[in-house]
Amino acid sequence: MASPKDSSLRNRSRQPTPEDMKGDKDVPLHPTPRSGQSRYCISVASASLLISLLTVIIYRRCVSSTTLSSSYALCTPNGANIYTVDDKNSKVQCLVVRNSHFVDAGPLYDVQRRWSDLMASENVTEELQVRYTGPQEIVVPGLTDSHAHVLEYGATQQMPLEGTQSIKETVKRVREYILSDPELRDNRSRFVEGWGWDHTKWLLEEWPTYDDLEADSVVAGRPVVLQSKDGHALWVSRKVIEDMESLPDEVEGGVIIRDSDGNPTGVFLDNAQDMVIRPDPTYSMLQKRFATAVKDAHAVGLTAVHDAGFKPMSLAFFKRQAEEGNLPIRVYGMTYFNESADYWGDRVQKIVGAGDNRLSVRSIKIFADGALRSGGAALYEPYTDNPATRGFMRTSPELLNDVIPRFMRDGWQVNVHAIGDRANGVVLDAFEEALKDVNVSALRPRLEHAQILAKADMARFGSLGVIASVQPTHAISDMWFAEDRLGPERVKGLYAFRSIIDHGARITLGSDFPVEDMNPLAGFYAAITRVSPDGKSPHGPGGWFPEQRMTREEALRGMTIDPAYASFTEDALGSIVPGKRADYVILSRDIMSIPPPHILTTKVITTVIDGKPVYGKI
Repeated sequence: MASPKDSSLRNRSRQPTPEDMKGDKDVPLHPTPRSGQSRYCISVASASLLISLLTVIIYRRCVSSTTLSSSYALCTPNGANIYTVDDKNSKVQCLVVRNSHFVDAGPLYDVQRRWSDLMASENVTEELQVRYTGPQEIVVPGLTDSHAHVLEYGATQQMPLEGTQSIKETVKRVREYILSDPELRDNRSRFVEGWGWDHTKWLLEEWPTYDDLEADSVVAGRPVVLQSKDGHALWVSRKVIEDMESLPDEVEGGVIIRDSDGNPTGVFLDNAQDMVIRPDPTYSMLQKRFATAVKDAHAVGLTAVHDAGFKPMSLAFFKRQAEEGNLPIRVYGMTYFNESADYWGDRVQKIVGAGDNRLSVRSIKIFADGALRSGGAALYEPYTDNPATRGFMRTSPELLNDVIPRFMRDGWQVNVHAIGDRANGVVLDAFEEALKDVNVSALRPRLEHAQILAKADMARFGSLGVIASVQPTHAISDMWFAEDRLGPERVKGLYAFRSIIDHGARITLGSDFPVEDMNPLAGFYAAITRVSPDGKSPHGPGGWFPEQRMTREEALRGMTIDPAYASFTEDALGSIVPGKRADYVILSRDIMSIPPPHILTTKVITTVIDGKPVYGKI
């Protein structure tokens, strides 16, 4: 917070000398504040050097009414604890914000001197407020989730189904939700929607059926649509199926699960989900979902998200929010690709930096295959635990080889969901084919998830300039069933982060929320440890395939400058460098040095976008 402005005290204060503070020394600028004090102003008074060499430091805790100036310096009291994530991974003592941008970074004395020089050159007088973090706190650039589903997250908070251990427990949660809402309880024609069930976590791993919903008297007879945790399966009630048109025997890129008599049981996988018709949410419902997601995102330090799938409704919503100036977080959107629609890449206008650089939509999201949990990931060889299938491609190789080069010729970034080794290989083939017409690396194509990779394909990431957009928390979720599903050899290519990096590729980190925890520190922890939150893994406390761990520096870059690169914004975002937007986060502990278990208890103190707090205080 600001230094006291009492003139008599200020006149008696001694300015730090170059010998005091020049250089990023790991020494305190002043004594450690008392426990419980996290924001401080200081004034420094010196007794006469002829009488005493003792410098008296007087602390004043800043009151909440103190106004944050448009220009201020934020410093860490115990040495250089601001991680800039610049090209040298530098650490500095202070950052300086002017309006919405960083204008300086370095030792306190240097930034004060340069600020005075700047004011003199502009012939203006503007005081530089100096504020301090708490003694254990650090500052990092604003954090980005590179693969998320914003409005879907907001929807999940209405009736979350994650964490149940059986079909019966899940149905009970649906029942309780219905009974808690009088309008829903009394109107049996209203749709009941929820998200998050995960049959792989149930004590008895099996697909649910609509009969399970009909067995409960409160739930029975209602239109119920429940999305799975990974977003690749819908569990619906009998009423929903009865209201659908006649179902086809097969769905390209999807599956309708049937019983032994060939009747649908109520579960639709991947592309078959598109057959389930639900009423569209109203604009006010979307606003409520968005507000919920943003509030939670700011609380965990997110200043930007890459939304992995704007369908027309979502795209229209975010465009309206940008036009009305209602985007409190940066959103990089991927336009959803509908394989049954006509090609549109040559006639749709891209959005770059709308709403004061809060919204960009210049990429396309294509689904190559399904998910590992639901057995839809496309593999070269059959599943170990289900030799009857190799999974399936949601988009045919022929169509991928057609549309990927076309979108890239028209200047679109192409981001492809690919889980299985076959799906990743097919997409890399398509990117390689596109090289005949365009510079692939200049358009920064991305493989979203890039989960299972053949050794030969790992090398192609670096040579083609393809970005691996990965989710470390998926690794520690899937590690418990992955080897049963893939076998002891093929599983070595699953979530092989180190192998991808060592082949020269750039990795960017996300969570896939609401599939996984939104907190980016959970992903940071998973990336560097490859163990569950309780310190366990199938390979012991050292981590699941520990040779694939990322370093802390790589993980931090994967949440800051690398997602900025992956969204063409590295000149404006991703590091604490003069000229960039002043997005940053204050953390309660130094995640770059504390023991890994303590990372998960680290708190976000303040989240700042364009120099102003959106969560917490400075």
